[in-house]
Amino acid sequence: MSNVNRFLGGSPGSVLIKLIFLSLLVGAFMAFLNITPFGLIEGVYNWLRSLLGLSMDTVVEVGRWVLYGAIIVVPLWFIARLFGRN
Repeated sequence: MSNVNRFLGGSPGSVLIKLIFLSLLVGAFMAFLNITPFGLIEGVYNWLRSLLGLSMDTVVEVGRWVLYGAIIVVPLWFIARLFGRN
């Protein structure tokens, strides 16, 4: 078996026929669902943006919780250290 056949997984002609057939099936499925390649890429991009936005909102919310808690905890800790025994 030649290097090209080994790389492609078969003879170039048979691999080309398989790729054309699979492309036809996938293209028909996408056309049936009214999906375009650019629309698919745009959808993935928008999903990633919303995921990152959600993640940033979560980080901001957790940061707010830490700040609210620190307003109570840090002064209590400081007072305990001032009046505690060593």
